[in-house]
Amino acid sequence: MRQPGAAAWAARVTESRPFDVAIIVLIGLNAVVLGIETYPHLGTAAPLLRIVEWVFRVLFVVEIGLRVLAYGRRPQDFFRHGWNIFDFVVIAAAFLPGLHGDSAILRIIRIARVLRLVRFSPGLRTIVTALLRSLPGVTGFLALAAVTLYVYGMAGWLIFAEHQPDDYGTLGRAVLTLFVLLSLETLPDLIEQGLALSPWTLLYYVSYVIVTVNLLLNILIAVIVNSMEEARRLEMTESLGTDEDHDGVPDDIDRIMISQRLDDLRELVAELERELRIDRDAPSRAERPTPTRQR
Repeated sequence: MRQPGAAAWAARVTESRPFDVAIIVLIGLNAVVLGIETYPHLGTAAPLLRIVEWVFRVLFVVEIGLRVLAYGRRPQDFFRHGWNIFDFVVIAAAFLPGLHGDSAILRIIRIARVLRLVRFSPGLRTIVTALLRSLPGVTGFLALAAVTLYVYGMAGWLIFAEHQPDDYGTLGRAVLTLFVLLSLETLPDLIEQGLALSPWTLLYYVSYVIVTVNLLLNILIAVIVNSMEEARRLEMTESLGTDEDHDGVPDDIDRIMISQRLDDLRELVAELERELRIDRDAPSRAERPTPTRQR
């Protein structure tokens, strides 16, 4: 179904590269203004910054309005995309009743506008999508890590509670010590203190490092990398939906079909040449030597 004139114009504007660049510049200027507001004693610049903030709000509302208008008679389709919902919530939240002045919630909402830069970068968008898709796997990893820290924390409390009460005096302190040990920064000091108690404590720390730092962290990296691959495939699948020539077939599929048709045409020409016994390298009839008659 053909879109109305206003919707078609809005679609051309919002899908253009200059529009995206303008919004990126606008978000960047918004971030600069937020940074300036962190400095004290702004003096006469404070009222000017408040006016600039309202200018940003109006421009962002115009942007969202154009994006919604681009959907023509189906504006509800705007909310079928997660990034559109995020943009709408971030922009609309600044107009909630009770949010005015320099409230902390309003500042957080204004800072969230900077996160909108993610939607304009395919690489950042893929990373965010991968992190969201990795949440189920990360949840399982966190459960396994919590069980491991609990077991080693209890073992550390039983072994070191009397000699190292600051580090292992309670289960909470033991788990905190082991959590900090994930960085391996405190490992030499803890091993030295453990060896002063018994050489067998080395087995405790070595097994902990192997299980947590090497095994668990590698599992976490594998989960994130797998999610990155899934997010990249999802991004490629979504790109198949672009149809700039509006022929009802995605552009990438158009290119694939054209390539297949060219290959079929090449095979057909080659088959015709074989049937007609045409040799491209053979000399033409005009270049062939005339046979001599024998008397």
